[in-house]
Amino acid sequence: MGEGEAAMPIVLVVTGVSGSGKSTVASLLAERLGLPFVDGDDFHTPESVARMSAGHPLDDQARGPWLALIRGWIDRQLATGEGGVVACSALKRRYRRALIGDPTRVRIVYLEGSRDLIGRRIAARHGHFMPAVLLDSQFAALEPPGPDEDPITVGIEEGPEAIVAAVATRLGRSPGDLCG
Repeated sequence: MGEGEAAMPIVLVVTGVSGSGKSTVASLLAERLGLPFVDGDDFHTPESVARMSAGHPLDDQARGPWLALIRGWIDRQLATGEGGVVACSALKRRYRRALIGDPTRVRIVYLEGSRDLIGRRIAARHGHFMPAVLLDSQFAALEPPGPDEDPITVGIEEGPEAIVAAVATRLGRSPGDLCG
């Protein structure tokens, strides 16, 4: 950026299957970069949460309104110049397209991990509505972001702090640099 030029606001969408660490990483990333954070899970309807809690994956029809609510949050953050970070599975390319809008202002951060590692993480966590039985459906639905989506892909083996450091490095930004 040139002298006096404000950085364009950006929203980071932290994606991956359930148990990959989206919420933890997105929250830490937002804190490190000085941006607001929301968890996409908070946009689910009570009916969708009940369905997933019962071991039933959501279909595309149930996901549509959820994605629209998250997209609304993203658009508001960009319109106000605040930017932000959202944790959202966005497993399929069409879901990410529904969220992104302007790819110069919204970046995908994809948390990549093996079925075995993520399965162990899910088995160890308590109090989350997504049961381990749905992990296979998550991997079946997963369409990892391709190069045309310009994702920041980070392996999850090293833990949240290392992931956040890797993402910040890939962005080439310091706290407060992501919005004007």
